[in-house]
Amino acid sequence: MTIRIGTSEQGGTFNRQGEALGNVLRAAHEVEIHTVEGSSVGSALMLHAGALEFGFSASNWVGRARRGEDPFKEPIAIRMAAPANVGPMFFVVRADSDLHVIDDMKGRKVSVNGLHTGMYQHTRTIFGILGMSFDEFEPHHMSFEEGVEELVAGEIDAQWQCPIPNPVMTGLANRADIRILEYGPGQLDKVVAEAGFYRRAVMKAGCLRGVDQDTEQVGVLNVITTHERVPDELVREVIGRMVDNAQALGEAEELYAGLADLFAELKTEGASVFDPSGMKLHPGAVAAYRDAGLLD
Repeated sequence: MTIRIGTSEQGGTFNRQGEALGNVLRAAHEVEIHTVEGSSVGSALMLHAGALEFGFSASNWVGRARRGEDPFKEPIAIRMAAPANVGPMFFVVRADSDLHVIDDMKGRKVSVNGLHTGMYQHTRTIFGILGMSFDEFEPHHMSFEEGVEELVAGEIDAQWQCPIPNPVMTGLANRADIRILEYGPGQLDKVVAEAGFYRRAVMKAGCLRGVDQDTEQVGVLNVITTHERVPDELVREVIGRMVDNAQALGEAEELYAGLADLFAELKTEGASVFDPSGMKLHPGAVAAYRDAGLLD
């Protein structure tokens, strides 16, 4: 059968990961990689409509989809299939900026991405946990590409950036002198503790020009989801191939570099490690992980 996988815009994080996974699966299946408007939300809606078998998503959206919370109009029988990666999200400023920590953005102009995007929702979540109102700074809604131009021109003071590696951020770092904002004492601990779908993610020194020392940022667990109607055997086969090829996927696409380590967490932490917001693993995925000795 044809396996349809929902990703993001062409060249985006999910699209690159979807193409790499598709190349693994094409040994046995026809695979269609779909670029989906709205990425995480759009893929969940297409799973609901029966237009996809799998979709990439930031883990903070799957609980909302399951419960039918805004922007979803009704509950979706979405199920977890596999982790994809943990990517650091961060605020970038020009190197000559007088902003150094998150709280310094109060009263300043900050690009927080498009109003209806998942990345904007991350800023709402993080600032909400930190007790920082959007009235305390001047939010600007624009694409990553537009935000880069505004930051370079000095029209904004900081830009919210999606997980690296991404070509927009790499282009910015190679074009201008930049720095990454740090969290204040206890702030990162608070965010990770209160939002179960976030983790600590370290941006290593040298990962971008201008990142001269390791910095801890909020990491979002990106995942591959499916629908309860997708046959158990298909999910079992797809996830089994993904587990078997975790190392090769990491070598083919750097966004999968930590995939084998993420799978290994199942063995030490159990299935709940990939159950954000009460989301359960698809039975086919459970079977694949048991086949691989990752779950009892």
